[in-house]
Amino acid sequence: MSTMSLRLPDYLHNSIRKIADSEHISVNQLVTTAIAEKVSALATEQYLNAMAAKGSAQVFDSVMAKVKNRPPLQGDER
Repeated sequence: MSTMSLRLPDYLHNSIRKIADSEHISVNQLVTTAIAEKVSALATEQYLNAMAAKGSAQVFDSVMAKVKNRPPLQGDER
C-alpha cells in the first residue's frame, strides 16, 4: 500500500471531514472510495468508447430492421 501526501483547500478538507463523520468512516476511507469510484467511471467510459468505435451504424440498422413493428406493451406506452 502506498502513502500519498495531498494538499487540499481548507473548505474542501472540512467538507470531507464532515461527510466522513456523517458516514461513520475515516477521511482516508472516504477519499479512497471516492478515487476508486472516479477511476472506475473513467475506465468504463474508455471501455464504452472503444466498443462504440468498433460499432457500425449499418449493422445496427440491419438488426433493428428485424424488430417487429407493434404497439408497446401495457405500461410501456409513455
